[in-house]
Amino acid sequence: MTTNGEISALLEKARELDQVRKELDDTFMEINKLHKKISCSPEMVEKSVDAVLNKLRSLYAQAKDLSENEVSISSALANMLDGLTQPGGPVATRKKSEVNETKKKRKADTELSRFSAAPSIRTQLEQAASLKGEQVAARVTPDNAEKDEWFIVKVTHFDRDSKEFEVLDEEPGDDEETMQKKYRLPMSRILPFPKKNDPSNAPEFSQGQQVLAVYPGTTALYKATVVNSHRKKKSDDYVLEFDDDEEDGSLPQRNVPFYKVVPLPEGHRQ
Repeated sequence: MTTNGEISALLEKARELDQVRKELDDTFMEINKLHKKISCSPEMVEKSVDAVLNKLRSLYAQAKDLSENEVSISSALANMLDGLTQPGGPVATRKKSEVNETKKKRKADTELSRFSAAPSIRTQLEQAASLKGEQVAARVTPDNAEKDEWFIVKVTHFDRDSKEFEVLDEEPGDDEETMQKKYRLPMSRILPFPKKNDPSNAPEFSQGQQVLAVYPGTTALYKATVVNSHRKKKSDDYVLEFDDDEEDGSLPQRNVPFYKVVPLPEGHRQ
């Protein structure tokens, strides 16, 4: 039989977990502020680069310690709950639920891995949430569609619980009703663009590599092949040949800014 002391210990551990998560959230807010400062005012950062980098390193170390503490407390809570579970309960139902949760977690982790090699899922969620207000590439067609359609959309919200984006297609349509269309999309259908003001973090694509890129003069993305392999600077345009863009029997070569080119998604259909 469960005692009051066991329940009290469980609640105390839960409060401890809440406190750690609050401290972790505060730490990530500080990290994000520094990231924005570095992106928006690189000239100011250069004047005190050592101080900024040392502070950033300290915040990362603090976030790592707090994340490990969060895992430790969560594990302790799970063990406490296991000990409080009454025998003879619906074991089969519980096991089925655990299997379903495992499947959901694997799917979510797969989608998170598309964003970056971040040190933790929480960091990746922070990265996804930071895309609010940014333009990203989004596949607006369902999984069973004959072709994949990718467009530039604006992120209006990221739901941490469902790991879904709310986005807005700002491209005017043929009629007033379709001027701005809203979508709710999973992370697997979103690809962040490289930062225009930070070409150093943009991916490098080699000659002959297939990519997904914004077709000049539109907000639609199509499959293309990289033609130029030796750009002098990472901020230089890519020279691309778009599939199905044939003119007079040949594919014209088109210049596309590096910040409008993303890796070709696996299994892309066009």
